[in-house]
Amino acid sequence: MKLLEGKNALITGASKGIGRAIALKYAEQGANVAFTYLSSVEKGEALVKELEAFGVKAKGFRSDASDFSAAEELINGVVSEFGSLNILVNNAGITQDTLLMRMSEEQWDKVINVNLKSCFNTVKAATRTLMKQKAGSIINISSVVGVRGNAGQANYSASKAGIIGFTKSVALELGSRGIRSNAVAPGFIETEMTEVLDEKTVQGWRDSIPMKRGGKPEEVADCCVFLGSDQSTYISGQVINVCGAMLT
Repeated sequence: MKLLEGKNALITGASKGIGRAIALKYAEQGANVAFTYLSSVEKGEALVKELEAFGVKAKGFRSDASDFSAAEELINGVVSEFGSLNILVNNAGITQDTLLMRMSEEQWDKVINVNLKSCFNTVKAATRTLMKQKAGSIINISSVVGVRGNAGQANYSASKAGIIGFTKSVALELGSRGIRSNAVAPGFIETEMTEVLDEKTVQGWRDSIPMKRGGKPEEVADCCVFLGSDQSTYISGQVINVCGAMLT
C-alpha cells in the first residue's frame, strides 16, 4: 500500500528543487498532484508528464502564490479539477540576500510576500474546503535560518520564522476540525540554488554540518510524505528540522 494512495495534494513552487522533489515523491506514493509554477512553462509541462508516469493525475497551475486573489482562484481550480484537497504544501519561496544596511524596502517586501504571505493566502483560501472535509494536512516549508537567523538574510530569516509562528497558530485554530499543520525546516540542501555558489563556500557549509554533507531535496520530500500520510495523524503544530544535526 502506497502511503498517499488516493490523496489529492497541492504543492506550490514545484517546478524545481525541493518542490519538484516533493511532487515526485508524492506521485510515487500514489497521490494525485496539483502544483504551481510561475516562470518556466516548459518545466511545468515536463513535470506533469513525469508525475503522470506514476499512474496518478497531475496538473500544473501557473499562479503567483503571493497574490491573494490568485491563491483563491488556485484553490478553487484545484478542488474543481480534483474533487477535494487533502494535503497542502506551501513551498514557494525566493531569496534576495544582502546585509541589512544595504537591503532595500523592495527586497524586504518581496521576500516577505512570496515566502510568508503566500502561506496565509493559500491556507486562508483552503480552510473552508478542509473544514468541510474535517480532515487535511498543511505542510509549510520553513528553514533552519527561521529558527536561528543568518547574517545577510534578515528578510529570508524573518519570513521563515513567520512561517513557524503561522504554522503553530493554524494548528491551534484548526485542530478541532481534524486539520493538522506542521512546518519542515530544511538546512543546507543542495539544489539549483546552491549550484551558483563557489565550491569553497559549499564545502565550508558541508564541513560545518555534523553529518559532513549537504542534504538532498529527496530527503526533505521524504519528511513531507510522512507528514502528509496517515502515519502522522497525531502530529500537529511541530517543526521538523531536516538538517543533518545543523540544529540540535
